[in-house]
Amino acid sequence: MNNATQTPLDIAAIRADFPVLDQTIHRDRPLVYFDNGASTQHPNSVIDAMSDSYRRTYANVHRGIHWLSEQSSEQFENARTAVQQFIHAPNNNEVIFAAGTTAAINTVAGSWGVANIGEGDEILLTIFEHHSNIVPWQQLAEKVGASVRFAGVTPDGELNLDDVRSKLNERTKMFAFAAVSNVLGTMTPVTQLVEMAHAVGAKTLIDAAQHSPHEPTDVQAWGADFVVFSGHKMCGPSGIGVLWGRQEILENTPPYMGGGGMIDKVTTDGFTWGELPARFEAGTPPIVEAIGLKAAIDYLNDVGLAAIAQHERQLTAAAYEELAKIDGMTILGPAADSRSGLISFVVDGVATQDISILLDQQGVAIRAGHHCAMPLHQHLEIRASCRASFYLYNTLEEVDQFVAALQRVLGRLR
Repeated sequence: MNNATQTPLDIAAIRADFPVLDQTIHRDRPLVYFDNGASTQHPNSVIDAMSDSYRRTYANVHRGIHWLSEQSSEQFENARTAVQQFIHAPNNNEVIFAAGTTAAINTVAGSWGVANIGEGDEILLTIFEHHSNIVPWQQLAEKVGASVRFAGVTPDGELNLDDVRSKLNERTKMFAFAAVSNVLGTMTPVTQLVEMAHAVGAKTLIDAAQHSPHEPTDVQAWGADFVVFSGHKMCGPSGIGVLWGRQEILENTPPYMGGGGMIDKVTTDGFTWGELPARFEAGTPPIVEAIGLKAAIDYLNDVGLAAIAQHERQLTAAAYEELAKIDGMTILGPAADSRSGLISFVVDGVATQDISILLDQQGVAIRAGHHCAMPLHQHLEIRASCRASFYLYNTLEEVDQFVAALQRVLGRLR
């Protein structure tokens, strides 16, 4: 079906690294996993690194003066350095470990936001933001008397830059936006948007959850103030994410949570904050998860993010071409050559949930629903959509299997 050029990846070798893919489900159907936008699978190297930590070197970090604690602390901080290098951050003390993208955004809203946003101020978002980049700002706005505004999209699914310009003003204190929409696949012009925000004195937060697993991330080139992403979308474990912030901003921001690890001194009269990054890492951190994240970063670096991006573009183009031929099909978002490695769609007269259920029975895993982006679906005047999202271990043959299975499903439902 597909005549795409040769992928730059050794897919057979890559797939051998992911044990979950080597199985059949539902009466011996080969598993086709196209739900990578929600969470990716784990290579053996990540599983082994976490297992080895639990088996041989686990202890709490930074507090013990015994061998296990020293080993665990070294591995934990090596993970921080790996993240720093992965995102080209100037210093590793700017890398804050959090429970995920959601926790990282809440940390910024609950610390920097509370300290710097007040009554009458504005927070600008885009209409295609994930709920994780909407609700924390709405909570903050309600608390301090600020307002949340939304920039719209063009008819072809691109961010409306004229709308952004019209809504950025001297009252805007934060412009928080996704580098890639998790529904439309829209890739935003991050550097340009940061410059537009800074021109009116606003700070920026980049939700890179759908970007960092697929394309190189350079926080210095972006010029952003905060960047956040999750481990579980980049072959790493759940329960770990990253908040990167400019050192000068973080040093002047009060901590979000209090407790052990984030203090310098505590007395009955009060406490003093610790230095970065400990100030924002109260309590026992996600130790083994950080070790797993480092293993995931090492794996992606070995494969090469540029090659991964090229491979995903081939899969996306092939899937887009075939899906566009289906009667009643509406593909949401930009053209195939202007989007990331995911495709969301609706089919006239057919419920998205029914499509997903019946595809699963044929071994194909996709997503159906609002994808934690209800405002976007309301804007598009649809209740839900189906989403197929691709990653480095997916193949053109799987795209063919998916399209064929979808055609069978639609033939049954219509």
